[in-house]
Amino acid sequence: MSAFEDLFVNKEWRFWDQSMSGQSSSALESFAADDMLCELVGKNESLPTIRTWVHDQTVVLGIQDHRLPYIAEGREVLEQQGYQSIVRNSGGLAVVLDKGVLNVSIVLSEKEKALDIGAGYDIMVEFIQHIFPDYAERIEAYEIVGSYCPGSYDLSIDGKKFAGISQRRLRSGIAVQIYLCIEGSGSKRAKLIKDFYTAGLQGEPTKFIYPQIVPEVMASLSEITGEEITVQDTVIHIQRFMNHVMHNVHMQSIQPSETDLYLYYLTRVVERNQKMLSKIG
Repeated sequence: MSAFEDLFVNKEWRFWDQSMSGQSSSALESFAADDMLCELVGKNESLPTIRTWVHDQTVVLGIQDHRLPYIAEGREVLEQQGYQSIVRNSGGLAVVLDKGVLNVSIVLSEKEKALDIGAGYDIMVEFIQHIFPDYAERIEAYEIVGSYCPGSYDLSIDGKKFAGISQRRLRSGIAVQIYLCIEGSGSKRAKLIKDFYTAGLQGEPTKFIYPQIVPEVMASLSEITGEEITVQDTVIHIQRFMNHVMHNVHMQSIQPSETDLYLYYLTRVVERNQKMLSKIG
């Protein structure tokens, strides 16, 4: 049995859908939710969890992004286009969130068995291939040069990137997170990030090498396939997959017993974000 089958087939899981309810809230709330789940799942105080989430008109910055020499000017470009910006608590660089981008977190426990970083990425790749079986053989995982937040586990079809994967590890829990550009224009999102870096760098040399964005290498899944795939269609595909493969799926949002822990992590991510942004002169 493969690691993927061992995790999912005939197992008990929790599903928490925030693809609609989270749209008007801050993305910081999602990072707090994943940190909370990492602790609870890591301690086996919660079932392993799949959480779907959507936030509108937000650019999530990485640590290196907030060190741009003209970061204030970069953020102003985002604001002029109607986007708020936050600094996330995990690795990577700037990514765009909006109503056409579905984020999925798979939260696992390492308490009984360690899972190396590569295995975590592989699990998400296989999961996405199961969610989109018609395109599974065409989905590839390798770095798409010219994309925003490039990495060795960029997901693409025919060289067009539509998704990126990251990981958050905390207290024996692992949150493997993916953003999926489902609807809209991938190149338009990439152009926004290109303009952000242009304003943030202004040609000044830096020790860290920021990506040279080529908007044409990014596209939404709808654009790539030529089909009208929606975020809500994708959430339904995920639910169907879980109900078909897993032994028992619990549709469960945050529980009363989890509220205090969630507020603890929310306070942490909010304070950290404020601290990062306060350094921007």
